[in-house]
Amino acid sequence: MTNPFNLLGRLFLRALAYLGQLAGLTAEIATAIVKGSPRWRLLFRQIVAIGFGSQPVVIVTGAFTGAVLAAQSYFKFSEFGIETTVGAVVSIAMCRELGPVLTGLMVAGRVGAAMAAEIGIMKVTEQVDALRAMAVHPVEYLVLPRTVGMVISMPLLIAEAIMFGIIASYIVSVHGFHIPEAWYNFHVRDNTELEDIFIGMTKGLVFGFIIVIISCHQGLTATHGAVGVGKGTTSAVVIASLFILVVNFFLTLLLNFFYPLGAQ
Repeated sequence: MTNPFNLLGRLFLRALAYLGQLAGLTAEIATAIVKGSPRWRLLFRQIVAIGFGSQPVVIVTGAFTGAVLAAQSYFKFSEFGIETTVGAVVSIAMCRELGPVLTGLMVAGRVGAAMAAEIGIMKVTEQVDALRAMAVHPVEYLVLPRTVGMVISMPLLIAEAIMFGIIASYIVSVHGFHIPEAWYNFHVRDNTELEDIFIGMTKGLVFGFIIVIISCHQGLTATHGAVGVGKGTTSAVVIASLFILVVNFFLTLLLNFFYPLGAQ
């Protein structure tokens, strides 16, 4: 019978080794930023692929998240006569939590999988080795443009999700449930602070880096042909999504310590 403590020990060591590999890749990216030459065409191509290409899924996710949150809040708040505060609840929730987290999960599924697959195919077909043979650092050529493109695009995508979530909430609340427009707008403006938006943007930067570092690592370590690429792609989405959820908890505790909810 397997000793559970030995199993937990092996899992802990594997997780520690994986985090060490991610840290090593992060150090290579930092070195490429300092010493490498900018590849503007590759960077703009990644911004278009990540930012522009992810807009439809982000808009739909943000809009319907705001709409359903407004509906559920109204159903409960109307029992206590405070349904006019629906706008404030939706705005704060979208800025601080739902906007960043849901956008991160959707981008991880869409962009993270594509990154892992693209780099994984290059790895198993020895194109990465060909780059090294031509004196081109794979991290500088493949990973750095994706990292910068993700860091630029992610906060903008989150801002878009927040905006459409609040707009959808307004439509559902004011035109669907006939909440007075003046009261709805008053509560949104009175309770939403710049700190709430700052928290959402900060989370976006962190989640974007998590997605790109894990996806590129899975691609660079892919082996065993098409099967390995498929496993790496699946692992990239799963691991990035789990990291986003776990890191979000600690970011929430940290950021709310410096910017507590409701502080003026």
